Amino acid sequence: MNRARAFKRGIADGFPICLGYLSVSFGIGLLAVKAGMSPWQAVVLSLTNLTSAGQAAGIEIIAAGGTLLETALTQLVINLRYALMGLSLSQKLDPSFGTPQRLLASYGITDEVFGVSSAFEGRIQPFYMYGMILIATAGWVMGTLLGALAGEALPASLTNALGIMLYGMFIAIIIPAARKDHKVFCVILAAVGLSLVFHYLLPFITSGFAVIFCALIAAVIGAVFFPVEETENAENTEGAA
Repeated sequence: MNRARAFKRGIADGFPICLGYLSVSFGIGLLAVKAGMSPWQAVVLSLTNLTSAGQAAGIEIIAAGGTLLETALTQLVINLRYALMGLSLSQKLDPSFGTPQRLLASYGITDEVFGVSSAFEGRIQPFYMYGMILIATAGWVMGTLLGALAGEALPASLTNALGIMLYGMFIAIIIPAARKDHKVFCVILAAVGLSLVFHYLLPFITSGFAVIFCALIAAVIGAVFFPVEETENAENTEGAA
């Protein structure tokens, strides 16, 4: 497959991601404007930080007047999974993927891009990834812009109601996994319980550090009480390769 065909194939495979991102990032735009950002600031945020959970947490920290250290640590904890996704995808990359190409593609490795790329048959070429990332990023940024503009134009009561769509997406992500595996369900309950503790009993801890503590403690609980067996881990690795 030549570069042009690979690029077009990437755009075609990434178009459904683009459509999904349009609706989800609309909520990010609303959230950003509600926190005091301008539409263009929201767009720059989406363009430089392509992650829904990371952006939502970052916006809340900014709105609460959190520190740069708090923001950086929160992003590290929330987005650390992308490094693991990149390592998994590296097993499928075409030999033409040199270091510059890997660095460029790493910008757009999201959960959805990883999923589509993992399902791709054969070796992944650089321009295939470029096409998919380009169309996905366009949908994410455009949705953010539309949401931010709507947030400035619509009344507060309506934007508050629309803003729940972002949290609806998070719920839609965890519910299927929780129904499929009771271990995931228990870890989710632990995270929810910890979040309530920090919110009501430890309000002096800022939201950014609360997210970090909840994520780390819930992960430790999952690792201690529900360790992944080596055979199960090997099967998951083979499926991703």
